[in-house]
Formats: sequence, C-alpha cells, structure tokens
Amino acid sequence: MEAAIREDHEPPAVVTRGWRYHHMGIPTDRPRAGEQYLAHLGMHVSGFETSPYGIEWMRFEPDSPVSELVRTVPHIAFEVDDLDVEIEGKELLGDVSEPSEGVRVAMIVDNGAPVELLEFRTRSD
Repeated sequence: MEAAIREDHEPPAVVTRGWRYHHMGIPTDRPRAGEQYLAHLGMHVSGFETSPYGIEWMRFEPDSPVSELVRTVPHIAFEVDDLDVEIEGKELLGDVSEPSEGVRVAMIVDNGAPVELLEFRTRSD
C-alpha cells in the first residue's frame, strides 16, 4: 500500500486518527540538571516535567537494556486510546510494557525511526 502524500498545511495522518502528541525523547551523552535515574532501564531522564514542548532528555548507561535504536535516535511519543488496536500490523521494537500502574507503552518502528505509543487508563477503565 502506497503512502498518501500530504500537503504542507495538513497534519500527519495519525493525528486525524486521534493520536495526541505526548513528548519527544532525545538521547544525549551529557549529564543534565534534574536527572532522574531509572535503574530498571539503566537510564537517566530529565526535562519532561518542565519543558513546555514535552522534550525529555535521555542518557543511557553502557549496559542499558533499552534498544540501540532508542538509545541513538530521537523518538516522538503519542498518547492513544487503544494501544492494542494501534500496534496491530506495526513493527514492534520489543514487548508492550507497563512501566507504572495504568500506563501501557509500546515502541514501534516507522521508516527506521522509533515511535512511542502510550495508553493511559484510569481506575474506572
């Protein structure tokens, strides 16, 4: 199936499907102020809480289990309503994970770039 061509003024197709921008993750090798260490991922993150643009800086330990693609290429993340529906037929980069209660995450690959999809569930879901 050939991809549709969009005009400069048109949003990406996923936006019209209801995907909502959440953040952009940028790998770095420099320590940054306010880093938080995520031991289970062997990485330090910073910036997300304060960036008005949703930019998160990610610095990885040499033995981090995170994929090489995510450690070296910036990714964009979208919130989706139904993660299972949205990942159907997509190339997954690892398994779907649940990093915290009520959050499901999957990384897909689009044209060689990582894209993170997040599903947030409330207690009433």
